Amino acid sequence: MATRTIWKGAISFGLVHIPVGLHTATTDSGVDFDWLDKRTMDPVGYKRINKRTGKEIDRENIVKGVAYQEGEYVVLSPDEIAEAYPRTTQTIEIQRFVDAADVSFVYLERPYYVEPINRGHKVYALLRDTLAKTGKIGIAKVVIQTKQHLAALIPSGDALVLNLMRWGEEVKSMKGLDLPAVGAKNMSPSASELKMAKMLVEDMSGPWDPEEFRDEFRETVMQLVEAKARAGKTETVITPQEDKPAYADNVIDLTELLQRSLKGGKKATGGARKKAAKTTANSAAKSAAKTAAKTAKKSAPAKRAAKKSGARSGKSGSARKAA
Repeated sequence: MATRTIWKGAISFGLVHIPVGLHTATTDSGVDFDWLDKRTMDPVGYKRINKRTGKEIDRENIVKGVAYQEGEYVVLSPDEIAEAYPRTTQTIEIQRFVDAADVSFVYLERPYYVEPINRGHKVYALLRDTLAKTGKIGIAKVVIQTKQHLAALIPSGDALVLNLMRWGEEVKSMKGLDLPAVGAKNMSPSASELKMAKMLVEDMSGPWDPEEFRDEFRETVMQLVEAKARAGKTETVITPQEDKPAYADNVIDLTELLQRSLKGGKKATGGARKKAAKTTANSAAKSAAKTAAKTAKKSAPAKRAAKKSGARSGKSGSARKAA
């Protein structure tokens, strides 16, 4: 099955330049278990937690530090880290050709298929066949996704395979292990033991067929998942989604986005002005009503007093007329 080209560049050694592309040669097939809250079936995520306080912290408060000594760290800025990154050269630069038997499989980490492009097929075939006939492999350096790798260029049938390698300091020494020394007299098998061992090895020998070897744990788990799903034993998990503007998927360029923002601002400003005017009018009406009520309340006793005084005056006048 054809795969997407993940890297394009060239194999370089001496004056030879072979344009190539890299394709992934492996795929992950393990069981992917997600964390769920058993009470609500909500997905459980990972948070940035301060290990001393136990509190979550924001991304902007995180810096990168390298342990220098016990309890002491050296903090590096993003610019310093960026400056240390290797420069991308888009080249698989072969440093040396070595005997394939001299490189332990312990150093091999991740393989990629190398495909010739831009009419580089003939030179590609020349390098592949030369390596196969001489029993050599090419040790190279290559930068993939800003990271520099050591790699082995290995012939494999019709293809060249670029196998990323572990650096020397990443592989632990075997010193200190209790291993039987090769050729030690007290460990040498007898002729009969060696004969029986060879017979057993020959009896168990056969052609290499990767399809015969399966991940039994994954197959058992997936069979269980399939059986439970058929029986209707599934749980609905809803992953929270962030709110997005209704027009986000329809915005094509920055000009349209700015125009919409400006129009939205004008509408918002006009609406705010109308709302402010309405609020001011309502406030003024309420204020006027309150003032009138207070004035009426204050003048009420005076009116009652005047009314009483007038009543008394009327009564006195009537008395005087009667006299």
